[in-house]
Amino acid sequence: MAMGGMNMGGMNMSGAGDGGGHQMGYTHMTFFWGKNSEILFRGWPGTRGGMYALALIVVFLLAFLVEWLSHCRLTRAGWPRAASGLLRTAMHAVRVGLAYLLMLAVMSFNVGVLIVAIAGHAVGFLLCSGVALGRSGVPGCGDISDLPPMKC
Repeated sequence: MAMGGMNMGGMNMSGAGDGGGHQMGYTHMTFFWGKNSEILFRGWPGTRGGMYALALIVVFLLAFLVEWLSHCRLTRAGWPRAASGLLRTAMHAVRVGLAYLLMLAVMSFNVGVLIVAIAGHAVGFLLCSGVALGRSGVPGCGDISDLPPMKC
């Protein structure tokens, strides 16, 4: 099979288009600085500085929410076992989903995104775990959480 023209079984690999009229953009495979990036969705945040700042805020909040869900206590003593189990399962699913979205955002290889993701996890851990203050600074967080710690 000849690869010179980059035509593989009807698939156009030239980068001219993806068949849907969209131009294929260059995806960074190394870390880079700059506001011209795509994070999570095609064309977002684009080239506008305000949208890039919004994207960084969203990434920070995603990381913070992952930490909050890891340290929060929403179930109460005396709840029926089934209801408590369903709530904990839903919380786990949301936490894993947010963690995957955060991972995909960091895979944009934008250094700003990486920094705010780390900062969001750090601030979330600091405020929700009670490490610095001896108690949690965020309502709903406590010494005992509904979910076990995340493990790699």
